[in-house]
Amino acid sequence: QVQLVESGGGLVQAGGSLRLSCAASGRAVSFYAMGWFRQVPGKEREFVAGNSWSGGNTGYADSVKGRFTISRDNAKNTLYLQMNSLKPEDTAVYYCAASRGRYYDASQTTYDYWGQGTQVTVSS
Repeated sequence: QVQLVESGGGLVQAGGSLRLSCAASGRAVSFYAMGWFRQVPGKEREFVAGNSWSGGNTGYADSVKGRFTISRDNAKNTLYLQMNSLKPEDTAVYYCAASRGRYYDASQTTYDYWGQGTQVTVSS
């Protein structure tokens, strides 16, 4: 089992950058496929980025491709999401998730463990 805690959210102006972190405890993240999702009130939680257990296979939602980068540091047992060129429509609560499977997926049902979320607000 793994526990996940996100941090790094905040308020930023459009065009700015933030880096989210997801610290894991209980078991090494190298055992899990990992993902980032986001949710705004009244909408479904949506896939943002994923990273397979080896770290070598990544994928992104079309809306963030070219602006966001997912990475992991297995030595620190931490997952990251570097967000550049932020837009007001990126405003959401961001969640990290871990799957006991080896490969990430855009479906949230793939993931077994979730963090509590961190708020990102982008002002125009």
